[in-house]
Formats: sequence, C-alpha cells, structure tokens
Amino acid sequence: MKREVIGENAGKVWRTLDEHENKMTIGQLLEATGLSEVSLAAALGWLSREDKVEYTEEDGQTYLTIYREYYY
Repeated sequence: MKREVIGENAGKVWRTLDEHENKMTIGQLLEATGLSEVSLAAALGWLSREDKVEYTEEDGQTYLTIYREYYY
C-alpha cells in the first residue's frame, strides 16, 4: 500500500470522526468509512503516530476520538 493512499485514508478517518461527534468504535469506523480492516489499521497507525487520535476504554469497548490540543 502506498503512503499516499494511507495518508488519504487517514484523512477520511479523521473527517469521519469529526462528523460523527468525535467518538466511534473500530467497527463503526469500518462501516462509516468503507475501508478494509488493513486500510483502517494503517490509517489509524498514521493518525496515532501524529498524535491525532486517542483511544479510550468504556464498558469493555474501545473508542477512538480526535485529539485536539487547545492553547489558552
């Protein structure tokens, strides 16, 4: 898989999280983006490396949210 494609998919995942109130499971992201598991994993790796997403556990479920740094 080319880096450009992974980057495009990362943008798609980020925009999807942003549009869906910033909190989704991996299953929800798969459905909403239409990406394959491998493509989603690569995109999440890209976003994680850039500190763009956070992972949280609630009731045994992993949720992804956009990480936004605020400066006051």
